[in-house]
Amino acid sequence: MFKRLVLIVCSLVLCVALSSCATAEVPAEEYAAGGNVPSEEKMSDSESSSEETTEESSETTIAYQAHSETLVVVFSCTGNTKAVAEQIASMTQSDFYEILPFEPYTEADCDWTDSNSRCSIEQNDPSYRPQISSEPISLEGYKVIFIGYPIWFSQAPRIMDTFVETYDFGDAVVIPFCTSGSSGIGDSATNLAANAGSGRWIEGQRFAGDATEDEIREWLKGITF
Repeated sequence: MFKRLVLIVCSLVLCVALSSCATAEVPAEEYAAGGNVPSEEKMSDSESSSEETTEESSETTIAYQAHSETLVVVFSCTGNTKAVAEQIASMTQSDFYEILPFEPYTEADCDWTDSNSRCSIEQNDPSYRPQISSEPISLEGYKVIFIGYPIWFSQAPRIMDTFVETYDFGDAVVIPFCTSGSSGIGDSATNLAANAGSGRWIEGQRFAGDATEDEIREWLKGITF
């Protein structure tokens, strides 16, 4: 139940507040590619602040201290996955982080019918790790992390492997979600969890590119962990 998600996260916030005040900070969307870079050392730097805000909650929103303990991470090429991610962040009052590729994708890069396109090359090579241009983020202190991506060739884009292999999710609950024109989430989240090697990953959810607010809210209400 979504109320249960709210109560769990709010309880975590209360515990943190009593000890310290921690802060940190489809068809169209199924394919793409990028440049290859080696995996970086996992990051889990922490930041602190003495700022506090009033804790409030309702059935569909959660307000936190200066640092939310819930984070929404998303990679999106055409904007469909980002739109879903923004609604999740709004409904749960989560922090938001977008994974941006160092080399932007062009329409030609995303042509899955071309075996020589960047998307085809990337997805056909399990070792491919596109570079991320977004500023590094600390995952320290996050208890729940939503992680979203489009489905490309039945898997998460390789840039998602770059992200999960770079960061240490610790003991955070990781909730995957994806968008696609027809493909399900399949084993994409399972593979990401294996590559991450950290975090407590739970079953994910697939949305159509035009997912409605009601569909997203109903999914959130049913999350348990």
